[in-house]
Amino acid sequence: MSTHYSRRRFLTHSSVGLLAFAGLPRVLQAMEGMHGMPKLSPNKASPNFKPDVEFELFCKPDWVSILQGKKTWVQKYSARLLQGPKDTLTDIAGSYLGPIIRLKKGQKVRIHLHNELIQPTVTHWHGLHVPAEMDGHPQYTIEPNETLVYEFEVLNRAGMNIYHPHPHELTARQVYHGLAGTIIVNDDEEAALELPSGEYEIPIVIQDRRFDGDNQLVYAGHMRDRMMGYYGDRVLVNGKLDFQLDVASRAYRLRVLNGSTARIYKLAWDDGTPITVIGVDGGLLEKPEVKPYVMLAPGERLDVWADFSGRSEGSQLTMRSAAFSGALPKMGMMHHGGSLAMGSDYPIFTVKVTRIVSDSPKLPTQLSKINWYNVSDTANPNKPIPIAISEDHMAMLLNGRLYQFNDFHDFERIKVNTIQLMEIFHAHGGGHGAASQEGGEHRGGMGMGMMHRGGMGMMGGGMGGSMMAMAHPIHLHGQQFQIVSRSVSAGTEADYATVSEGFINSGLKDTVLVMPNETVRIIKPFQDFKGLFMYHCHNLEHEDMGMMRDFSVE
Repeated sequence: MSTHYSRRRFLTHSSVGLLAFAGLPRVLQAMEGMHGMPKLSPNKASPNFKPDVEFELFCKPDWVSILQGKKTWVQKYSARLLQGPKDTLTDIAGSYLGPIIRLKKGQKVRIHLHNELIQPTVTHWHGLHVPAEMDGHPQYTIEPNETLVYEFEVLNRAGMNIYHPHPHELTARQVYHGLAGTIIVNDDEEAALELPSGEYEIPIVIQDRRFDGDNQLVYAGHMRDRMMGYYGDRVLVNGKLDFQLDVASRAYRLRVLNGSTARIYKLAWDDGTPITVIGVDGGLLEKPEVKPYVMLAPGERLDVWADFSGRSEGSQLTMRSAAFSGALPKMGMMHHGGSLAMGSDYPIFTVKVTRIVSDSPKLPTQLSKINWYNVSDTANPNKPIPIAISEDHMAMLLNGRLYQFNDFHDFERIKVNTIQLMEIFHAHGGGHGAASQEGGEHRGGMGMGMMHRGGMGMMGGGMGGSMMAMAHPIHLHGQQFQIVSRSVSAGTEADYATVSEGFINSGLKDTVLVMPNETVRIIKPFQDFKGLFMYHCHNLEHEDMGMMRDFSVE
């Protein structure tokens, strides 16, 4: 694509304020990207589309107060409602995060995306079931000062989704610098439950960041930061450090998002109180699940019922990320996060009971009805579509290849209005694991030479690539999927035992954490829309390195 920015073009688009920015060389690095993508004319509003909700969404630089002292340069979303319910847009006070967008199932929505950055960008509606041309695929990226119009009907059931940039090779950098927000979809089924709402429904966006001595964000400077993912040394919640939530002694609904680019959290209350989960990526579960802890990878969401009834005024409770192992290779553990090493134990936010009340809603025993598919409903019950993960020297691969536009394996061409069985697995040393015992056809005819490329050139086949093996959150665009099974190969049970109780497999998902040597089978519908729908690692550094592919729905 012809959007590779030179320094001269950068300076032309910069304001005087930006030129004074102390971290300018790091921003200059961000001009890389978008290689090989077509340049399309931005979509314009259709006169035949009659929106119920219409708003403008701006991507622009800003200075915000995050730490004490100097303000921090960020990129952020802001919005202006043109028509629709007044509660459609809600700002998170004092935060660089974009406004909460509230939509209702069945609404027709028009969004005018204005690029006021100095880089190309596009916005993806992570979790929403929308037409391919409205999904924020990198081919729809717009230049600075251009506007892209999205038009779609809200087809999703109630749930919390995300909006964030998706320009090729620039996604992680833009998200890291602040471009992210949440979309909450409501529907009649959920409304009938009368779950905690208003001041009792709290967004919790967890992100890790690193700052320099001038309070400016520091982003990945080394290849190792990209290979392992970039890890900050401070945890922000809703864009704030040392976040404290003041609550009444009653039940709350916490809408939790892992908005980090790479960090995986193991959420647990510090006093051992179990976590009651009522929903995940794709909305409410059928029934609540009670867990000692819950794993949350980048891009995943949790809907948590947090009941503080019976706690005394002034009492405190801390949500921590508890210790776990196996997500990163041991060779990569040392430099990731400093005092917040991945898999270590550290606090995330504190809850303080500041007032006592006598009334509180009761947790429903039945939350929703999900229309589950069986393997027999799929078009390929004996031949799952493979999603093979491999780590090669200086490269992260899916199905043996780095991302290239218009590059498909045969099995990545999918007939519209079909239900597909898929298998996500690690392909180290040829991918021999739990998955490969279940039928030689499961890799869609993929050649074994291509399959075991990841890891073999770097450390030979004897270790099966395990020295580089790491956890990957795999996100599939389009409709949400269901998890059929998870299995882990022999020899990794000890590490897996530190995370295995924290997976929620009983809800609809669009992002799934796949641990080293783990195989996950899913059922995913491809209904309604033809076109390109991406799947990729939601460790955003890995995505920008090319750990991304397209399904061509035809």
